[in-house]
Amino acid sequence: MSAVDKAAEAAGVSTEELMDQAGWAVAREARGLMGGIYGTRPVIVCGKGNNAGDGFVAARRLRQWGAIPTVVMTAEPATLKGAALAAYEALGGVATQMFDGGRLRKLAARSDVVIDAIVGTGFKGELTGNMASAAAIINESQAPVLSVDIPSGVSGETGRVEGQAVFAEVTVTLGALKHGLLLLPGRAHAGRVVVADIGIPDELLDDAEAFVAEASDIAGLIPPRPPDAHKRSVGKVLVVAGSAAMPGAAALTAMGAFRMGAGLVRIAVPESIAAQVGSIVPEALVSGLPETNEGNFDQPAASAAAELAGAVDAVVVGPGIGRSEQTRQFLFELAGKVELPFVIDADAISLFAESPTAFSALADRSVITPHEGELARVLGVKPEDVSFDRMGSVRKAADLLKTSVLLKGSYTLVSDGAGSMLFFSTTGGPVLATAGSGDVLAGMVGALAAQMSVTDAALVAAFIHGAAGDALAAEVGESGVTASDIADAIPPAIAGLKSGEDLE
Repeated sequence: MSAVDKAAEAAGVSTEELMDQAGWAVAREARGLMGGIYGTRPVIVCGKGNNAGDGFVAARRLRQWGAIPTVVMTAEPATLKGAALAAYEALGGVATQMFDGGRLRKLAARSDVVIDAIVGTGFKGELTGNMASAAAIINESQAPVLSVDIPSGVSGETGRVEGQAVFAEVTVTLGALKHGLLLLPGRAHAGRVVVADIGIPDELLDDAEAFVAEASDIAGLIPPRPPDAHKRSVGKVLVVAGSAAMPGAAALTAMGAFRMGAGLVRIAVPESIAAQVGSIVPEALVSGLPETNEGNFDQPAASAAAELAGAVDAVVVGPGIGRSEQTRQFLFELAGKVELPFVIDADAISLFAESPTAFSALADRSVITPHEGELARVLGVKPEDVSFDRMGSVRKAADLLKTSVLLKGSYTLVSDGAGSMLFFSTTGGPVLATAGSGDVLAGMVGALAAQMSVTDAALVAAFIHGAAGDALAAEVGESGVTASDIADAIPPAIAGLKSGEDLE
């Protein structure tokens, strides 16, 4: 957005014009929060940058409409410059005072809305001094809080909060969404987010590298079911999963593939659990392969699995397979023998992480579906490092492995195989925190990868998986939902998308 602002000015749209539009959008939203305008008492807390300038314009607009605003400065007016200084000088009769903790508490206690215009999206680090004190007082206030562009104290790039940060009821963000409004903990500070059009030419936003998937986007990507469809024309998937210790992983992955629309699912499992898995998923074709004494895939099973792959369109590998040395050798040999889209999940991610070069055989046709701990193993870092920079971690993994990445969590992130395009899937929530949920998701990605690019498959599956969870949460609550429940909720979620039902 910093680059866009500069490009807009070069295209003839001045910073003052953008600031005027931004302040108008903030004032309009503040009026809605107050439930009226005449005689209301908004308090606008401003810093010293352009974010403060937006606050000054909002204060001036509110006064013109009949409110009685007060501007509280956390920095001396002498520190203002450029468009922010011009907006300050145009305040006219708006009451203005320097920050004092006691006075701000009194003002906030009788205000109808507190507008946070202390710092904007370029802020990094920790609020200090008057800024930190003001943020704390704003959070103590019982008045509704509106933040300009992003809550002060939240990193616009990562969503990180290192110290004090404002909790807003509404955030009016300018021009386009910011990463920090989508990533935790920043998202928890933002409240309801309103994206305000402030007059930036659309073409200046075309170079964006991160996008939020909307229901209409996903509906347009779901493969159609033609009248003459048959089981072999709508996606054939091989699920390579399970072990004696975790037979259910294979069954749940297959259920996810079927519920996502796969016409035919083959399951390859260690031979000792073949009958058990077949009884759970009678619709699938189940093959038992050579196993170790512990009930994991043995290396000689690779040739048999590769032969099974010859009759399908995509392969899902990893859920519940364990991490034995024989299984690692099996996995690497299978990857070298099969030239199909690969969905790599769970234990397979950890096994591949031990030798990232093994991914070279799968470059450009595979997707990994890790949680933060698994992605940390791929990158050789700590899980908290991934949590701190989810977007950067996804990009690094995609670049390192030359594979698409689906990083599970809130929100789920999907990257293309180059790490140059990132997509947020904003559906789902705590309801998905149940054993086997990821196995279902892996099967869903496999069903779609049989008919589209692995990146699109990952994005569509993540969105629908989350939408299924949202529907269950609305129906029965966020606790007590099982992975099988999620699988069963997939078809209704797809039907809702196709009908145009709002699932976001």
